[in-house]
Amino acid sequence: MQATQATSPQPPSPTRQSPFEKALTLIDTAHAQDPTPYHPPPSPSNPNPPPIPYELHYANRMTAHLSRRAPSASERLQLAVRAQHFRRWEVPRSEYPMTRTGYHAWRTYLKKRQKEMVVRVCVEAGLGGEAEGVGRLVGKEGLGGAEEEVRILEDVACLVFLDDQFEEFERGVEEEKMVGILRKTWGKMTARGRELALEIEMSERCRELAGKALAG
Repeated sequence: MQATQATSPQPPSPTRQSPFEKALTLIDTAHAQDPTPYHPPPSPSNPNPPPIPYELHYANRMTAHLSRRAPSASERLQLAVRAQHFRRWEVPRSEYPMTRTGYHAWRTYLKKRQKEMVVRVCVEAGLGGEAEGVGRLVGKEGLGGAEEEVRILEDVACLVFLDDQFEEFERGVEEEKMVGILRKTWGKMTARGRELALEIEMSERCRELAGKALAG
């Protein structure tokens, strides 16, 4: 009997994509336009990996941590997590005063802008009324209340910071300020988020800083 040749699974045709799949495609298409490159570390299986757009890397890390934090996350939450930094590179921090007030103004504008753009993308994908729900999550509306999905999203963002950004970030920040940032990060997280944070592998220096933050 002649063996059947194995074929690789093909991505769904754009005309056959569900609204959720189409929204993911549109979000990642935007991420791929980020001009800032991310250089993945080499591995035994891929000793010289090519660079990828940073926001696509960030979205991948967000999705990976969501799968740990909430394996059964709704499609709405999956989209919001994937789009958390939607087109953020277009509004650099340097456009605002380098003060605490300037930082908060930048973050406030970003949340509003990202929410509006993601809602438009989701409407274009055919999500209908669910588009506004994705937008509210992107804007982290209800973070101080009982919105469970917003709390999960915040956990995921904190986990990505600790896992993927902390080591490089702390090199440019004085120790006392870094310890304060870590305490604020810890304070944003749920009990489950903190459990997952304690499982993250860190350099000796980062673990030392984290220990000082938690001791306080």
